[in-house]
Amino acid sequence: MSAAAAPFGSGASGASDSGPSGASGSVAPDASAALGAPAALDGALWETVDGLVRWLDRESPLPPEQERLLRILKLSEEAGEVAQAVIGAVGQNPRKGHSHTWDDVHSELCDVIVTAMVALRTLTPDAQRVFEGNLARVAGRVPGPSAPA
Repeated sequence: MSAAAAPFGSGASGASDSGPSGASGSVAPDASAALGAPAALDGALWETVDGLVRWLDRESPLPPEQERLLRILKLSEEAGEVAQAVIGAVGQNPRKGHSHTWDDVHSELCDVIVTAMVALRTLTPDAQRVFEGNLARVAGRVPGPSAPA
């Protein structure tokens, strides 16, 4: 994906707070330990997301409500690009052949993640806390090691 086709949408949002979220939640220790994950995501990651949202907010000519919806819809577009890359990587379309690589798939998946983070931050200034809470909930579903018989 080119810089001109950045994965975050067409412009600004109506983010209710365009400054740092200040949230410092973390993944529950038992859930993160079960998956070998760090206890908390790097705050620099969310600072970068905050910067992207501020930039998009400044550049958008659209009303905030419309921009919020478009940022969410952008996820569908990015997911479609993942599907297109997978189809191209396996050569499923005989007309196009192997038009993509698995590195293209990796890149498109990253675009989905960044787009989702931007959309979440657009909807709430507590994006980091919300994400980490949901990550802990999902990780908590992973069964622990079986007890010896």
